[in-house]
Amino acid sequence: MDYLRSTSTDPFFNMAFDQACLQAPPAAQPFFYLWQNSPAVIIGLNQNAYSEVNLPLLQEKGIALVRRVTGGGAVYHDLQNLNYTIAGRLKDLERDFPDYMNMVADALCKLGVNASLSGRNDIMVDGRKCSGYAKRVWRDRIMIHGTLMFDVNLQDMITALSAPGSKFTAAGVASVRSRVANLKEYLPQFGDIGGFRSAMQEILAAGGVEIPVPASMTELASREADTRFRTWEWNVGRSPAADFTSNGKFSCGTVQASWSLARGVLKSLSFRGDFIGDKPADALSEALKGCRMEADALLTAMEKSGISPSDCFDGMSSDELLGLLGVR
Repeated sequence: MDYLRSTSTDPFFNMAFDQACLQAPPAAQPFFYLWQNSPAVIIGLNQNAYSEVNLPLLQEKGIALVRRVTGGGAVYHDLQNLNYTIAGRLKDLERDFPDYMNMVADALCKLGVNASLSGRNDIMVDGRKCSGYAKRVWRDRIMIHGTLMFDVNLQDMITALSAPGSKFTAAGVASVRSRVANLKEYLPQFGDIGGFRSAMQEILAAGGVEIPVPASMTELASREADTRFRTWEWNVGRSPAADFTSNGKFSCGTVQASWSLARGVLKSLSFRGDFIGDKPADALSEALKGCRMEADALLTAMEKSGISPSDCFDGMSSDELLGLLGVR
């Protein structure tokens, strides 16, 4: 298959470039490319960021959050994860590469990994998931992209994909958690991901030629990255409606917070518990309604209203309230 080359590790640009491969491709015939991201959590088009991701951890560690244009679940990327994208007209892929959905698993088998497709969108090895993929159709074209875990930091992956501190129900598509495997365990011949990437490139290309990337396509992806994929409105604000509850024990007593979000905005908030305070907690709830569910917006609303958490909950700091609400 013909191929592109990509050296970008910017997850925002890479999501935009994937979209360009679908909607503004550099060639009519099917092609693929391999790529890597700096640390990022990539959520599916229909997912709720608040229920899928440990947002405070991502902010603390500088891990990007990016929503992609395909469905499916949340995945963690770092530079030890190799991603692939296959794109083209559906009829051309079905004619020239009838087994295109199995291409990546077959390439792994040629390297000595007993890999196979499983379920709707996984590649498995020894009963463990080493790859997940998703797809999107646009007009007569299709784009398939997925992950290949080579030596991903599993601890960072687990913590980044664990929403902290709340029990919740949420609209949207929940990620399915699976036992996972790093491919390095099965590929001792490769000392690093660079060797693995080169080998996968050679097998998937199988005599195909390199397609140059037009400057117009790169410019389009850069614009889309800045105006869409880097924005709070796309990555967080697009989250479907969700209801949350959280409990905490503080110097004022026990506090239970319950809130509803729609498009990342606080629609309702209430507090229950045996806490004591000078003012009713409803005053704080009213001050925060209509805010984006992020730390800076909530702090600004409290400052403008003149109501602090300690007014309603004796001794509670702003940081403690933000922690109760899962944004710090």
